[in-house]
Amino acid sequence: MTDGRDLPPGSAGYPPGAPRATRASASGSNGTRPATTGDVTVTTAFAPRRDAETTRPPVSALRYETPSALYAELPQVAQLTQHRPRPDEESLAYLDRLRASDTPEEALTFAAFAALPKMAIWWGYECVRTGGCALGQEERALMDLVAAWTVRSDAETRFRTMREGLYAPMRTPPVFLALAVGWSGGPIAPNDPAPVPAWRTPRAVNTAVLSCLAQAGLSERQTRLARFTEQAVALFRTA
Repeated sequence: MTDGRDLPPGSAGYPPGAPRATRASASGSNGTRPATTGDVTVTTAFAPRRDAETTRPPVSALRYETPSALYAELPQVAQLTQHRPRPDEESLAYLDRLRASDTPEEALTFAAFAALPKMAIWWGYECVRTGGCALGQEERALMDLVAAWTVRSDAETRFRTMREGLYAPMRTPPVFLALAVGWSGGPIAPNDPAPVPAWRTPRAVNTAVLSCLAQAGLSERQTRLARFTEQAVALFRTA
């Protein structure tokens, strides 16, 4: 995603074996229109490149061009952060300001809301996978489902992932990631066409990442926080 080049599998935001994606400037009308929505269009961003000579339109990792547009269109992020973006502040600059603030965890919350659902879930998956969170057998199975959905974002996998998350006995980081998948776009069940609010996936990803961070001891917390934030930086770099 960085500088328009492919990232290798296993790097930030990309579990091993996943398709690669390129990153470019965000698109939108006057900076207020979402770059893309729904399972199908988000999946296109992760489609393997079959012809290296074919030029494809750039795909943004972010919902909106600026943090100000994000806060205006998804005000729920303001309920979880003390700081506010400046009118003309760019996303990466705002992320840097948050992680240098007295509440650096807000950089993680901003990343969860700023990224498109699929990209946010990729990032959350990487944080939980590499963050040292204690994962039991059922939680590892959930992580496998989340990874499977990000590779092939079909409705059947999404429904199954959502179902496993809903019936999990405890709300752990992998469970919140599974719920984020279920709320990422489209109906939450085959017979339930009710729309899902756009804030539900980012809030679930945010909870997953912060819960994983909270599991760290005091001596490890700052290191884990820095790692999670640095993994998020790739979402905000432009070509």
